[in-house]
Amino acid sequence: MTSHNLSTAHESAYAPSTFVFIHGFLDGSAALDAVVAGLGDRAADALRVDLPGMGKRAGEPGPHSLDSFAEDVATQVRALARPIILVGQSMGAQLAELVAGQLNEQVRALVLLTPVPLAGTELPDEVMKTFHALGGSPGAQRVLRRNFSTSLDDERLETLSRLGDGVEAAAVGVFADMWNRGHALGAQHSRYKGPVLIVRGEADPFVTAEVISSAVAPRFDEPVIASLGNAGHWPHVEQPEAFARVLSEFLATVDHARSTAVGRHDWTHAFEQKSATVFAEAFAADIVLEASALAKPVIGAEQVTAVMAAASTIYEALAFTREATSGLRTYLEWEAQAFGGDKLFGVTILSKNEQGEVVHAAIHHRPLGGAMKFSAELGHRVNGRVAAAHFFSAA
Repeated sequence: MTSHNLSTAHESAYAPSTFVFIHGFLDGSAALDAVVAGLGDRAADALRVDLPGMGKRAGEPGPHSLDSFAEDVATQVRALARPIILVGQSMGAQLAELVAGQLNEQVRALVLLTPVPLAGTELPDEVMKTFHALGGSPGAQRVLRRNFSTSLDDERLETLSRLGDGVEAAAVGVFADMWNRGHALGAQHSRYKGPVLIVRGEADPFVTAEVISSAVAPRFDEPVIASLGNAGHWPHVEQPEAFARVLSEFLATVDHARSTAVGRHDWTHAFEQKSATVFAEAFAADIVLEASALAKPVIGAEQVTAVMAAASTIYEALAFTREATSGLRTYLEWEAQAFGGDKLFGVTILSKNEQGEVVHAAIHHRPLGGAMKFSAELGHRVNGRVAAAHFFSAA
């Protein structure tokens, strides 16, 4: 999997995220049932959107547009007031990207399944007549679904097709023109900057590998691209278990990357804010702090928070200059100024648990004289809260 740049907005590292699924052309929320089941407890609170005019909202009047659909979804997502994993299929992928671009900070990851390019497909009128003719023609809809899939058995074909049967005939052409013409934002790099997974069915004759490589993937920063065998345009119906596995593997990588990024951000943000609260949010209850400026380790979130909050107030200036990560360990190199201009340098090593909490911090100061002076001042500032035995006395 590819690593990603994640949002640096300050939030609780592991606030639970909710799946939001957006169906495609002539489908409905029920098309995602098998995938939700395959994801188990993680998708127990998933929001499966029915778009206006389709699914459970079939017959809902327009006017319809990609923008109005995206705003409809965005309104539902905002009401969740929690981080989301946004999954859109086919035309729903166009909408998922538009929503993600509006709500960047709320979107943990964007998943585009057999995505129609946001810029549209620009199929000629002669080809689009085929899609317009699907309105009011259940038989034609079933033929098209059969031709665009590879492993839809009769039962799954019928389940999927019944969703399209409920769409008003006049609306079918409107929806087809929406995805074909696309959106103006598709002509530029995506506004969404978080992790992206793009999935297609290997046998999909509509969203081909060439469409992904030329019109979808280049618009994102380092997307992960996956193909599902024995699947056409509806992998979530044809191979729901396989899609759920790919999705779970991708999200495991995103979660791990996020735990590293958020842990580092909380630490540096706490120094910027000189905030005991922000430090506390980053720490495990049993955190251990070791440092050149300490005579012995400080243990426990309350004690370590007091020490680090006081330490941040001693620095007149502090800059984190380099960083590296190995597994659950992050290395931060820094330069600081204190005591009216004295220069201090050092390296901080943060070790985190699987939940992203800092369980051990080791802070190496230099020069030794500066570390000793820093220790004495630190002991003075936390006097009465942290035992004096943890600090060196002033020379």
